[in-house]
Amino acid sequence: MVENVAPADVWDALLSDPAAALVDVRTEAEWTFVGVPDLSQAGKRVLLIPWQVFPTMAVNSDFVEQMADAGVTPADRVYYLCRSGVRSLAAARAAIACGFVHGFNVADGFEGPVNARGHRGQVAGWKAAGLPWRQR
Repeated sequence: MVENVAPADVWDALLSDPAAALVDVRTEAEWTFVGVPDLSQAGKRVLLIPWQVFPTMAVNSDFVEQMADAGVTPADRVYYLCRSGVRSLAAARAAIACGFVHGFNVADGFEGPVNARGHRGQVAGWKAAGLPWRQR
């Protein structure tokens, strides 16, 4: 089972735990047009590894290999992030099945659910929590 962790708690872990890593599993288009977490205050960089490949949204068959290529080890505490927490949960489960056993899902993702007007980023998630992010 993959634990959902509140964005603020993920931020605290990234600041305090040298073995904590953040893998953003969204697509290139999302990173470019929506933004990415800014981990510079933690002395880290977000690892941009898509779980699904745009535009077909087929699962990235090289996902786990790309994590290893990015320097993630099975001993690391890995937090997975997507738009709303669904793709990141799937990515975390797959990585755990491949030996990256310390995997956690960032609850509500980067933008969270839509509000009453149908907009994301204001109800819950990384952005709504006021955590650092930037346009790419």
